[in-house]
Amino acid sequence: MAKTTSLHCRVLEGKDLPAKDVSGSSDPYCVVKVDNEVVARTATVWKNLNPFWGEEYTLRLPHGFCSLAVYVLDEDTIGQDDVIGKVTLSRQQISAEPRGVDGWLSLAPVDPDKEVQGEIHLELRVPEQGHPRVLQCHLIEARDLAPRDMSGTSDPFARVSCCGHTLETAVIKKTRFPHWDEVLEFQLVEDKLGEAVLSVEVWDWDIVGKNDFLGWVEFPLDTICTDPTRGWFQLLPFPSSAEDHGRQLGALRLAVRLVEDTVLPHHYYQPLIQLLTEPILCPGQPPTSTALSILEEVTSGESRQDVATKLVKIFLGQGLAVPLLDYLITRELARTTDPNTLFRSNSLASKSVEQFMKVVGLPYLHEVLKPVVNRIFEEKKYVELDPGRMELSRSRRISFKGSLSEARVRESSLELLKGYLGNIIDAIVGSVERCPLLMRVAFKQLRRRVEERFPSAQHEEVRYFSISGFLFLRFFAPAVLTPKLFGLREQHAEPRTGRTLLLLAKALQSIGNLGLQLGQGKEPWMSPLHAVLLPSVTRVKAFLDSLVTVESTEAGEALVPPTLSHPSATIKEGYLHTHTAGTPTLLPRFAFKKRYFWLSTEALTYSKSPEWQVRCSIPVPRMRAVERVDEGTFQHPHVLQIVAQDGTGQLHTTYIQCKVRCHPPSCPRRVPRSCGSGSGLCDRPAAPTRPCCPPVTPAPSAAAAGPAACSLPAARPAAAGPTARWLWASGVTPWTPRRPHRPSTGTCGGVTGTEGPEGSAATEPLCPGQAGGPVARRLQEVLRDLDIAHDTFAHQDGTPGPPPSTPPAQHPHRE
Repeated sequence: MAKTTSLHCRVLEGKDLPAKDVSGSSDPYCVVKVDNEVVARTATVWKNLNPFWGEEYTLRLPHGFCSLAVYVLDEDTIGQDDVIGKVTLSRQQISAEPRGVDGWLSLAPVDPDKEVQGEIHLELRVPEQGHPRVLQCHLIEARDLAPRDMSGTSDPFARVSCCGHTLETAVIKKTRFPHWDEVLEFQLVEDKLGEAVLSVEVWDWDIVGKNDFLGWVEFPLDTICTDPTRGWFQLLPFPSSAEDHGRQLGALRLAVRLVEDTVLPHHYYQPLIQLLTEPILCPGQPPTSTALSILEEVTSGESRQDVATKLVKIFLGQGLAVPLLDYLITRELARTTDPNTLFRSNSLASKSVEQFMKVVGLPYLHEVLKPVVNRIFEEKKYVELDPGRMELSRSRRISFKGSLSEARVRESSLELLKGYLGNIIDAIVGSVERCPLLMRVAFKQLRRRVEERFPSAQHEEVRYFSISGFLFLRFFAPAVLTPKLFGLREQHAEPRTGRTLLLLAKALQSIGNLGLQLGQGKEPWMSPLHAVLLPSVTRVKAFLDSLVTVESTEAGEALVPPTLSHPSATIKEGYLHTHTAGTPTLLPRFAFKKRYFWLSTEALTYSKSPEWQVRCSIPVPRMRAVERVDEGTFQHPHVLQIVAQDGTGQLHTTYIQCKVRCHPPSCPRRVPRSCGSGSGLCDRPAAPTRPCCPPVTPAPSAAAAGPAACSLPAARPAAAGPTARWLWASGVTPWTPRRPHRPSTGTCGGVTGTEGPEGSAATEPLCPGQAGGPVARRLQEVLRDLDIAHDTFAHQDGTPGPPPSTPPAQHPHRE
């Protein structure tokens, strides 16, 4: 069992930001911090005071998570970036809203003296004996303090105040990890304990000028007297005053949601997965009495994307993604009477297909569009067809003969758009063989269902539009419009390039609509492109015909092998700094070398440059731990270590310095340090009798966990758990009455339901008729079992007990 705390953060847009550049504009970007540690950075939006980012992050948080802060900065080519303002949300503020915080939040000014980080280790106690009573404040150490000096360190000391008295510790020079180990004592006044507090402040000592503030924390005295306190405590900034918020710095639109969940062992979710997959593996049941139909009915518009994402992950892990889409599409078609409105709404079927394309087809999207998109970004041509938006002064860069006329600007823009659009269409129609087989099979099944629903000749265009509506309107066109959100570019487009991308996205939408709306829109200035769009529609139809011409039997379409759902593609690539640990030695700063990395679902690969032929690789199945290293170790930020095992069983450690923290904040810290056995760094798990280094967190071995342990779609409990929690919140409540369990002897599709290893049920689901009860009642019972399991594990303080002797994977006949 694992307790997880996840933060879903969407940095959407800003408005009315102040101008920080001499041009009267700004180049804003956002930095996301969790407990004063950088976890994400958005792209920069150039020359815009009302920027749109639209970036989304899912962060795994430590259990002691306190606050989230989003800083807005102005990027400068020369000098340090300007801080515009920040938005800070505490854990209590986020948790107070059931659906999270969603809206416009005013930016607050940033005072460098109040920007703090780090933690302090304290022990507070009041001995029972003695009069007058004495409070003992044991200041042990602090870690990860903010650097205030030019050397990148600080000279920290602690100042403790209580009952009108103030005491200070010694100053520890040039460190961000001071160790004081001092005990300060304060006499307590009995009649003043009710409202009195103990305040602990940490400062950076400066020989010239005033000391710099590093953070503080306070404790009510009445709680210390009754309950001694010891532990690590987050350093906090001084509370902001009302006048700090008087300046107008603009606003930031955020959507933040905190999800605290307990992921049970996988066999507890097997009954829910079986219920969801039942209509796929046992297709003879009525379409309105399945768990999927119930899930579809109770899904509201605002949550369909989340539900669709979870369903796609679950069914990809089961190798049933195509049958899931087929089931949802069939239900959608049964409700559709007008083919012109087919898949126009954001139904669960359309959202599931959209998420399926993003998961399975993202590498394919990159291969098709990235060369053209990169060329558009590099050329930065001025393109405009709308007469109301033309800036003729810009067109002087096109010719040395002075300002051009509106007709000349339109002509040059039209030629550029034709070139870019032609390259995009050429890349798409020539990519049939590169399209993932899983997508081609899904689209073939989609066309067949549409032809069955609308067989007449007058609806011939529907069989093309049903596929192009997804592939062009929900996949290619959005990626061209916002390449950053699809991983095609590291930065958002500047206004000029963004306008070119917008016009190309409009053209792709017209092609995706098969030209049926040409001449009917509210933008007549797009009509010069019609001569290019109509021939492209003919080519796209031929492309769609070839796309669905894929050899597959009926069984192959119904049960796509799970291996097809685990594409090995590059997830992320770019330059990082790395060091491979060798013989024990102290690491100098220059030991980290710049290398180009590729991260895929199979391995982490790197070489000197992208073109370099000699490459090193760390296979994912051989990774035993991925952990962050304390910044004080190498004086480098954002360092993590990867512990991998070679064929002989030996462990090897590789250190990587990232641009921002790229791993879950909940990962434990590793502090390589000198061991008693030598002068070098210890990077191996310490023996129990010699605790020099904290032990690494072991990764599951590939032999024990199976091949799916290293693949994203196979994390079924992570997707099934939120699905169950969402069903509870949607009114599908657990069913209380429970009959005694009797093993089922029925079969489903020729497979008998039997007990699996360790008493768990086999993965084959039982048909509804053999389960002896309505699916809704069975779903309520499954949720009840999960609810009981969550309560049981919660009372065990996170120690999972043995699975139930008869898990609820087989459902009894009910009289």
